[in-house]
Amino acid sequence: MVERRATLGLLAHVVMVLAVFIVAFPLYLAFVASTHTAQEIVQAPMPLLPGIDGWDNYMAALTGHGGGAGSNAPVGRMMWVSLVTALVITFGKIAVSLLSAFALVYFRFPLRGLVFWSIFVTLMLPVEVRILPTYKVVSDLGLLNSYAGLTIPLIASATATFLFRQFFLTVPDEMVEAARIDGAGPMRFFWDILLPLSTTSIAALFVIQ
Repeated sequence: MVERRATLGLLAHVVMVLAVFIVAFPLYLAFVASTHTAQEIVQAPMPLLPGIDGWDNYMAALTGHGGGAGSNAPVGRMMWVSLVTALVITFGKIAVSLLSAFALVYFRFPLRGLVFWSIFVTLMLPVEVRILPTYKVVSDLGLLNSYAGLTIPLIASATATFLFRQFFLTVPDEMVEAARIDGAGPMRFFWDILLPLSTTSIAALFVIQ
């Protein structure tokens, strides 16, 4: 029995090592290719050891001044734009979704259910369906080639709104009544009670986005 377990353990480790190799080897090849010139990469057989042109290649990619097809697309600039848009979209999406879910759960207004289902239905529309209308709206607003054009259309999120709404529905009514008795208004209840309770959902959404 002990020998069988040892054999199974050894086999499991062999499979895991093989899986790591299968995943890591293409990444290693990409790194090796980034340290060689284009002429060296296309030669057969392809080199399997890092070359001496890595620093020059990375600086050319980051600055866009190395010549070649990518000279007009500096990676450094693209990474900065991606970072800014990702942070703005994430924080904006969380803020808008929190307030939207708060209004849908704790405020009574006409057609509240219709508003929620109108938001929910957008989950059924894939990005491919929305991309052209979104581009048209951004173009008509004069927001092309700007951070606003990249971020504003993506801040509204039906997924995040639905996530926070479902969480707010689990908050006991007694907590709402206790806050009302203590004189807490809607926004104080939101900031002092709901927001601290929502940290787990906020963290999960931040990671997903």
